[in-house]
Amino acid sequence: MAKKVVATLKRAGGAAYTRVIKMERSPKTGAYTFKDAILEADNVKDFLAKK
Repeated sequence: MAKKVVATLKRAGGAAYTRVIKMERSPKTGAYTFKDAILEADNVKDFLAKK
């Protein structure tokens, strides 16, 4: 699946997109969860700053 996402991002017009993976810790159990998203390059800092 990762290859398909990478190939999609490298197409013409897709250069402005970035795949972001964020690691968060659950306050209830203490386990780590991962959230990933494909965002425009301008919105990456906003995504990582959210709690």
